Amino acid sequence: MEQEYKMTNEKQPVSFQFTEDMKGYVTFGAVSFKDGFEKGRDSRTSLMFRLTIEMDDIDEFVANKMHEAKATGYIECDRLGGKRPVERGIFNLFIDTGDLYGKKMRYRLFFSDSQGNPMTLSGSKDVQDSPGIDIWTDTSTLYTNLYSGHIQAEQEASTQIQAAGILRIEIQDFAKQLTTFRTNGSTFAERMVTMEKFGSLFVGSLWQVYGPSPMPGTRAFEREIPQYTTEGVSDAEITTHPFTTADKLGLSLLRFQRASSDDVVMIVHGLTTSSDMYIMPEHYNLVQYLLDHGFGDVWTLDCRMSNRHPYNLSRNRFNLDDIALYDYPAALAAIREQIGPHRRIHVIGHCLGSATFMMSLFGKVVTDVTSVIANSVALTPRIPRWSRFKLAVGPFLSDYLLGIEYMNPRWRRQQGLSVGKALSWAVSWFHKECDVPECHMLSFMWGSGKPALYNHENLMEITHRRSGDLYGGVSVNYYRHVNKMVNSRNTAVKYLQNDARYQTLPDNYMEHAQDIETPILFVTGQSNQVFTDSNIECHRQLEALVPGRHELHVFPNYGHQDVFMGKNVHRDVFPRLLGFLQKHTH
Repeated sequence: MEQEYKMTNEKQPVSFQFTEDMKGYVTFGAVSFKDGFEKGRDSRTSLMFRLTIEMDDIDEFVANKMHEAKATGYIECDRLGGKRPVERGIFNLFIDTGDLYGKKMRYRLFFSDSQGNPMTLSGSKDVQDSPGIDIWTDTSTLYTNLYSGHIQAEQEASTQIQAAGILRIEIQDFAKQLTTFRTNGSTFAERMVTMEKFGSLFVGSLWQVYGPSPMPGTRAFEREIPQYTTEGVSDAEITTHPFTTADKLGLSLLRFQRASSDDVVMIVHGLTTSSDMYIMPEHYNLVQYLLDHGFGDVWTLDCRMSNRHPYNLSRNRFNLDDIALYDYPAALAAIREQIGPHRRIHVIGHCLGSATFMMSLFGKVVTDVTSVIANSVALTPRIPRWSRFKLAVGPFLSDYLLGIEYMNPRWRRQQGLSVGKALSWAVSWFHKECDVPECHMLSFMWGSGKPALYNHENLMEITHRRSGDLYGGVSVNYYRHVNKMVNSRNTAVKYLQNDARYQTLPDNYMEHAQDIETPILFVTGQSNQVFTDSNIECHRQLEALVPGRHELHVFPNYGHQDVFMGKNVHRDVFPRLLGFLQKHTH
């Protein structure tokens, strides 16, 4: 009897639920949310869902940091066969993103199309305070991907996106949603308490994101990983190979050799980074991954953009044509001197390293390259609106008004007073997403977002902390060249068209696109806030010229830099790169 008494008096969990409608447009074959929405709207490819979000135990839902609930209902889309029931659905409310003041809402819905093929809808609402009043937009906009199969979150990056677009909650549907709140509380007071628990979580999370907040203090920096270390690569002979360019600069290559190989890989960094982004010891890095998977001879190039060399630490007039014309021919000649004339060379490039190598290849400066993997940007640079403004006015302000020699992500930690340090303080005031001032400056120097270069949740914390070592200073003249390309219909063009030094280069680097037979894999993060959908557009243009020659892969939940520097890239990204390289080894 005593046991029965305890059981009947044990507190029963109280449930809570509501119903939500979201409507919008998608495009099958699109991999960009914006393009998918706009083209889907034009073609009237609508998609909507009606979901009942059910929390079986409101106390557990509030206490669990994932705030996970069950989603039931249906998806409706003519391309999928009309109304399709959700077979299993998961909803997460306001989960942490790695940003101090950022949250996400996530939806994962498993269903089948009218032919019985399993499908997954994966959606995310990005809740982050940006300039202007954006609380409604953030909480009512769902960036949506469709995949074949029933796939989990960790499988998305390696899975081909079938359709992309945007869904939104309309005002009238939101008003109706407020009337659908239900709870199984046994008394009126219990039902009100349940409503209050959900409301407190919802409103409290919004206040955390959008409410006034102080600028976070600067996190102290103590070097944990040696600068310019090679300890991230094991079981390989590591040698340094200096070489000189035709315009008399001394540059270098690092060679990581485990075994003789018919296929040699050269990897190129972006502006302000270096070889270090590919040999980071804190995660399973790209060089180690390639060595472990059959590519026994890997080289990393430190061109004139590298922070391992001093060339960006003073005001200069180098442009991207200089790198295409001088750095790559000399680097490949140095490699050929060591490996001989017959082995195949594959190139992996990132950011402006990717763009400049593609300029060198399509400008017919370099030849005899077996394959190329180009990340983020190639020959069609496209950037966010805020970046266009920065490119237009930044170099003039830097060179002529502020008198800054170069942009430095470490300014805020410098001793004493300087114009750069004052600028860094001002930048940090608008970037409260973390307490690493180097991260704030990188967002100011590149792209648009908080942060701009990567998603915080994709990085190991030690990688985030050592941003000042992984990225260096940069003179701003490269920005002028990017700006000219953006203003030339988003096309890679020569910077100084009447300068005799560059007469062998084409004025427009797409001029010989049909002649270039080297296969290229264009890759990019779907959340790229530096060069947005540049590589998607470049692949589209080349596909129209030479159908089937090149490939494209977009990595969901990744941005610009974390495609190579993220903590899970060995699982999410590198297998796709490896497969492309292996495809072109014979």
